[in-house]
Formats: sequence, C-alpha cells, structure tokens
Amino acid sequence: MQKKLFSRVEFEQHLSKKAAEQFVDSNLSDKALEAFVGADKHDWIHQTRWFGEPALQTAEDMLVMQDILFRTKPDFFIEVGTAWSGSLLMYATIMEALNFGHIIGIDIYIPEDLIERINSFENLSKRITLIKGSSLDAETIKRIDSIVGDASNISVHLDSDHSHEHVLQELKKYSKYVSKGNYLICGDTVVEDIPEQSHRPRPWGVGNNPKTAMIEFLNHHHESFGFTIDKNIRNRLLLSNQKEGYLLKNE
Repeated sequence: MQKKLFSRVEFEQHLSKKAAEQFVDSNLSDKALEAFVGADKHDWIHQTRWFGEPALQTAEDMLVMQDILFRTKPDFFIEVGTAWSGSLLMYATIMEALNFGHIIGIDIYIPEDLIERINSFENLSKRITLIKGSSLDAETIKRIDSIVGDASNISVHLDSDHSHEHVLQELKKYSKYVSKGNYLICGDTVVEDIPEQSHRPRPWGVGNNPKTAMIEFLNHHHESFGFTIDKNIRNRLLLSNQKEGYLLKNE
C-alpha cells in the first residue's frame, strides 16, 4: 500500500508543530547550547564562508537570512557590522538570482583589499554599498537616508558593537527603516545565554548585551511599536547567534 504524502500545506503545519515541540525540549536546547559554547572556543562560527569571505554567522542563521530575503524581497537590506562581508556577498547572490534589492553595509573598518575582492564580483558588487563609519553617527544616518529615499520595503540586521547601550540606540535609530512584514534583526542575543568567554575577551557579556537591549527596547520604548519576536523562526533554530533576535514588524 502506497503511503499518502503530505500536501504542502499539511507539511508546513507539521513542521510548525514539530518546531514548537523542539523549542520547549529543554534537554535538546541545553545540549545545543553546550555544543555552541564548546565550539565557540575554536572560533567555529567564524569558519562559515560565502565565496571565500568569512560570514561570521552560523549556517542555520545564514539559511534564515536567505528565507527572509526570499519571502520579503526587500528594496534595501541594511547590515550594521559587516566584518569580512561574506554575509553581504550571500545576500547579493540571492538578490542577483531573483533580480531585486540592494544592500547597505556599515562598519567602522573596511579594508581596501576587501573592497577590491568584493568588486571582483561585478554582478554582485553593483548591489552593495559600503559606508565606513559608526552606525550611530549622524553622518552615517544621513547617508543611509539619502540612499534609501522613500523606499518602504526594508529590513535591518544589527551586528556591530554588542554592548547594551550601543545596541539599544541602534534599535531605536534603525527601527524607523523597517516596514510592516519586514525584520529588525538583533544579532548575537546568544551572548546573554553563554558563560563569559575568556578566550576572546569582550566589553559585553551576561547582563550587558544585545538581548538585554532588545528586551528593554521591546518593553520600554515607543520605537518598538509593532515589533514582536518571530516565533516561527525562533522555534526552528538550534545553533543560532540570535534565535530570539528576529523581530518582525507586524503593523
């Protein structure tokens, strides 16, 4: 007897149910976090590359970004904190394949040799604009405003300085760009859930990080109106830098 296959709708319903079950499986979550913490001692996250450039994201998070880009097809995707720009090249690859969108990458340090390597991908580099400067500087915001103009289909990924106050100010300043159905992604919320990493000292840690800033933003600041944690994304992630950081604009 031939087994009846799920319809696509039934399959999505099944996946949603299983993801919700996965999220409340504390034993599985604890094991995943233990693996995450152990692997971080070996710079595991930094090993992920796109077209040769480090992306500094877990493979799961990169697939989520792909899913967000595919579903929302933004006019602009703003990434604050680009590092080696592997993630920018991935976004540009998807945009070029599907013929939509432009990326704005912001960082205080953008090496000339990196610019040369990005420009070597002619079909991709035309979709990337790099801005060198602090994400909170008035000149940086002014430059972004001049680029996006009156575009209304924009998502943002915040992944620079991870201290509470810096991220909080970014959330407040960059939330204005995000329209209904798009995302304000608060990167590296996992910092709140892992022990202090002595192998890579940072000025942020438990009690002072993107997750604490995100919680304050959602609970106490008017700029957060309409934003909620996307539970569909959160539930299906195990090894993620920011499983609770995908904020969906609902209204």
